[in-house]
Amino acid sequence: MNQPLDSRQLRAFATLARTGSFTLAAKELYLSQSAVSHSMKALEQDVGCRLLDRMGKKVLLTQAGEQLLHHAQKILSEMSEARASLQQLGKWGRTRLRIGASPTACQYILPAVLREFKESFPRCLISVEPGDTPEAIALLRENRIDLALALEPKNEEKMDFHPLFTDEMVFLTSPSHPWATAGHVTREEIPRQHYVLYNKNSYTFRLVEEYFRAEDMVLNTVIEFGSMEAIKELVKLGLGVSILAPWITQKELQEKSLVSLSLGRRKLKRTWGIMHWRGRRLSLAEETFVSLCRTVTEELAQKAACPEPTATN
Repeated sequence: MNQPLDSRQLRAFATLARTGSFTLAAKELYLSQSAVSHSMKALEQDVGCRLLDRMGKKVLLTQAGEQLLHHAQKILSEMSEARASLQQLGKWGRTRLRIGASPTACQYILPAVLREFKESFPRCLISVEPGDTPEAIALLRENRIDLALALEPKNEEKMDFHPLFTDEMVFLTSPSHPWATAGHVTREEIPRQHYVLYNKNSYTFRLVEEYFRAEDMVLNTVIEFGSMEAIKELVKLGLGVSILAPWITQKELQEKSLVSLSLGRRKLKRTWGIMHWRGRRLSLAEETFVSLCRTVTEELAQKAACPEPTATN
């Protein structure tokens, strides 16, 4: 395997090619002419061919030298850009924040958090990768994100989880649905309903399945969507019952275009929070982001509480 070229020799070579003089190159590099000459001999020996023709005090490039110069200029330019970008990281506020967040969090939590965050870190480069909890964990493992705003996973020993708030899942129906009219849910009717639920690959769908399995029920007829807005519209039209958290449907509940009903005496609760690699020290920007998430979700924590539960017959 070929060894990489010496960057100091390349810099001396590029300077010599530009000035055409050992004297001028040595002066620009703050070296002696002897040091520059020795460096060029070592470089020619390393690449195995002659790079320079010495015509008196003038230095000309050979064909091999012209080819090397083409590569050397690109290499040195890349190195200069790398140094500049690293120096920028040392300046106040110039950093990056890579976030993974579920579509629900992207819509209802992140906008307020990022608005406040940009006031403190206006020069921070922010990227957001949408994805539910399983995707967020995968992105963390691959080091493609720094923090994940997601639901608390089970048995993830390599991840630290900082809880933000807990919500409770409820039935959502149109106002004309028999359950809404009666004001309660009939237990034997639960498996017979048509359901409009969030993405089957999501952690939420898995929690819903596990909940009803423990109740010896199977939700047979299910339409799945990856959009909360689409789910709410279908439920409004009476095309099915959904299972969501009240804070996601606050506007519709206030307008009474949707009705919420408790799942039953046993609750189905989820905990939202921030995940990152266990033991990793957070940067100032990351700590600020977590703090802002906590502040913004304090209000959601109040909205997340289920309305007064209705009886399930």
